[in-house]
Amino acid sequence: MQAAFNIALIILSVALIAAILLQSRGGGLGSAFGGDALAGGQYKTRRGLEKTLFQITIGLSVAFFVLIIIATFFIG
Repeated sequence: MQAAFNIALIILSVALIAAILLQSRGGGLGSAFGGDALAGGQYKTRRGLEKTLFQITIGLSVAFFVLIIIATFFIG
């Protein structure tokens, strides 16, 4: 049972890393603190594939967190 959770955690972590890296826009250091030179400081809504990828990332992170809690308290 422990091995199955470890494998699931590895798969989820790799998928979460890939989803986060696919979201990167290639902005500079200013975009890390909320500024974006290309958008002129305006808020840009997510549409289409970008919105779907964002929702998948949230789902993966919630699944990862739940699996960590289960593995910590109930198995480990």
